[in-house]
This record gives sequence, C-alpha cells and structure tokens, in this order.
Amino acid sequence: MSASSTAAPPAQAPPRYGHRPGVVLALIVTCYMMIIVDNNVMTIALPKIQAGLHFTPTALSWVLSSYMLTFGGLLLLGGRAGDLFGRRRVFVAGVVLFTISSLLGGMAVTSWQLLAARAVQGVGAALASPGAMSLLITNFAEGAPRNRALAVYATAAGLGQTLGMILGGVVTEWTSWRWVLFVNVPFGVAVAVLTPLFVTEPRRGAGRLDLAGALSGTAGMAALVYGFIRAASTGWDDGVTIGAFAVALVLLAVFVVVQVRVAHPTMPLRLFHDRNRATGYATVLLTMACLFSVLFFVSQFLQDVLGFGALATGLAFLPMSLGTFVTSRFTPRLLPRTGAMPLIVTGLLLVVGAAFWLSRLDAGTPYSPHLLVPILMFGVGIGAFLMPLNATILAGVGPADAGAASGIMQTMQQIGGSLGLAVLVTVYGTSLRQARTSDHAQALAQAMGTAFLFATVFVGIALVLVAVLIRTPRRAG
Repeated sequence: MSASSTAAPPAQAPPRYGHRPGVVLALIVTCYMMIIVDNNVMTIALPKIQAGLHFTPTALSWVLSSYMLTFGGLLLLGGRAGDLFGRRRVFVAGVVLFTISSLLGGMAVTSWQLLAARAVQGVGAALASPGAMSLLITNFAEGAPRNRALAVYATAAGLGQTLGMILGGVVTEWTSWRWVLFVNVPFGVAVAVLTPLFVTEPRRGAGRLDLAGALSGTAGMAALVYGFIRAASTGWDDGVTIGAFAVALVLLAVFVVVQVRVAHPTMPLRLFHDRNRATGYATVLLTMACLFSVLFFVSQFLQDVLGFGALATGLAFLPMSLGTFVTSRFTPRLLPRTGAMPLIVTGLLLVVGAAFWLSRLDAGTPYSPHLLVPILMFGVGIGAFLMPLNATILAGVGPADAGAASGIMQTMQQIGGSLGLAVLVTVYGTSLRQARTSDHAQALAQAMGTAFLFATVFVGIALVLVAVLIRTPRRAG
C-alpha cells in the first residue's frame, strides 16, 4: 500500500557560512509571514480583483478557496517529504514554487490564470510551512533557545494575520491589486537564496514515502474543505456538498487504515498517543476557526455596516497586532515561572470573552470601545496562549518525527481556519435569510453576531479540553 522512496539517512549538512541563529530565525519567520499574510491580503483586495478580471460573485470566492484547498490538503505530505528528502531542500522548493506562482498570479489576465496560480501557491505553502517549523525545531535546542524562537514564531503568526489586513488595505487603495502578489517575489527570492547558506540541513529519516497514505489523506482533506466551502454558498442539502462529505469520509477512513498498516506513515499515529499533544492539536483547530471568523466578519462589519474604507479597515486591526506583539514578548519569561497551563488558559479566556463581546453587535455599535477592546483582547489572548501551546505540542518530539508533528499542527491551523470559517459563513447566511428586520445594516449585524456566538462556542470547547486533559509541570524545565 506504500510506494517507496528509500534512502539511507545522510549526515547532517552544515550551512556554508556557519550557524547564525538570528539569521536562521529571520529566514524562517520571513517565509512564514509570507504564507500567513497571503490570504488576508487577498481578502481586502477582492473587490478590485473582481472588477479587474470580471469574476462573478460566486466564482470570486475561489480566489481564497483554491489556495486553502491545496494548502490544507497537502500539508501532511509536505511535512513527511521534508523528513525523508531533506527539510531544508523541501522548504526551499516550496518557497521557490510560492514565489513563482505569486509572480504569475500578479501577471494573470484571466480569472482562470489567477485561480491556477493561487492553487500552485497553496502547494508551495504546503511544502514550505511544515518545513519552517521543523527547521526551527532542529536548529534550536529544546529549552530556552527553542522557547525564544517559538515566541518569535508565534508573534509572527499573530502579527501576520493582522498585518495582512493592513497591507491589503494599503495596496488596495494606493496601488494595483496585482501588487498583493508581486510583494512576495523579492522576499521569496531572498529566502530561497540565503537558506542553503545559513540554515543547517538536519539528518534525513530513513524509510519510505507513504504515497497511499499521503494521497488518500490529501484527497480526503481536500474533499472535506471543499464540502464546507460549498455548503457556505449552496446549503447543507446540496447534492454535491453531500457527495463531497461522503467522499471525504471514505478517503479519510482509508487514510487511517493505511496509517495503521504501513511501517513509515505520513501521519504517525503515535504522535496522538500523547494526551497533551492530541489536545493541543484540537485546541489549535478550534481557536483558528474562531480567529479566521474575527478577521472575516469584523472586516465585513467595518466596511458594510460602519462604512470604513479598505485602508481604515486594515488599520482597525492594528490593536490586535500590538496586543499579540507585546504579550508574546513577556510569554517566554513567564513560562519558566508559571508553566504552560496558566498562560494557555488565560489566553483562551480572553479569546472567549472577546468573541462573546462581538456576538452583541448591532448596526449602531461604534468601533470604540465595542470593537476596539475585543480586537485588543484577541491579540493579547493569542500572544498569551499560542507560544506555550506550541511548546506543549512539540515537547518530546524526536528529530525523525519533527516534520510530521509540525505538519499536523499546521494542518490543524489551516483546516480549522477554513472549515470553521465555512461553517460560520453558513450560520451567517442562514441568519441573514431569516432576519425579521427590513433594516439591511441591522440584519447584517445580527447575522454576524450569531456567527460570533458560534465562534465563542468553538473556543469554549477548546478551553474545556485544555482544562480537563492537558497536564504540564507548573515550572517548565
């Protein structure tokens, strides 16, 4: 059931110019920022893209969906390929693919050219993203050095979501939408050229590439993502939607069977035997479902209800970035004193409170304080819980499983975000259709509030899982 690609593990390859931790971290974070900023930049630029390439309103959603499908569906394959063929090599290949497709997407003259480029961008992101985390793990020793690096990485994750909105607003108002793609090119070239010079290539794992598992898992997740995305626009009783879920169920069942039987699985199920790690993965999925809804719905509320422009909308998310940045600077210092649990629980409580606050939206809600404060709470909460949660998930992972472990974590982020948003968009659409007011702005606000109430439930479940199942020492080692 497994196609092979076998090689003896070669010796670790040192970088040409020696190990420089600051440069290594800068390269990894730059790549990660490119990936997580991308979809948010495109979200703000969608109206100009629609006008420029003549998308229909329904087809326009595929500018985001084509990227999410390939990114979320291929993450596990990217992580395992890095383990077997060289994490640095696969990381660079992903960056090159992402950069070339960004250039081609910016040059697109038809809608299909842009969609094809976006799909290839997702493939590049799926190769580079797990490689980024696994290179961080293998280039920084467990303990204080890795915790500091993870703090910077977590900061990038939080800042990237919001900076993408701001960058999208600037580009949308002041330049062409094409520059939201062109801006990736110089950074991608720099990362691809400098990574072999400064980043250590870890020893490769021996074994086979589990093609049967990779293909069934990838196709199953892609079908699942597609089913939720389609349900957001056509409803849950649509035949194609039901068919997509049925295909996903069958393929994911095949994937699990393959993982149990093969010697070198794409997703080592032993990684889920650790209760802390399994709970951490579930928490990532649920919290990302909430975070994506905040970026999407608050952006729509600011523009459609309060009448903000694209740039003003992007800047309105600045408190989230500042909250994440400031909090994540203190988190590594607090972790050895408090342990991971107090930080994770505090952060999740802030996110729950912020989501519930937003569920009270109405058409007369002003930005300050009723949007500004919960946006800030989201940022502080992310900065508090994300780094210790990542450290909890990755604690004790051996070098041979580093790519798979980080690939699963990245998969949970992307799948959680895309599926969660699709579910909440469906909730929003249903609420909007059932609105009993003739005031369109009020109907929009009420529908968004209902979506945020469901988002509150997502994070509430994550909080309960963490409180009940995760067990960590009070003081980190």
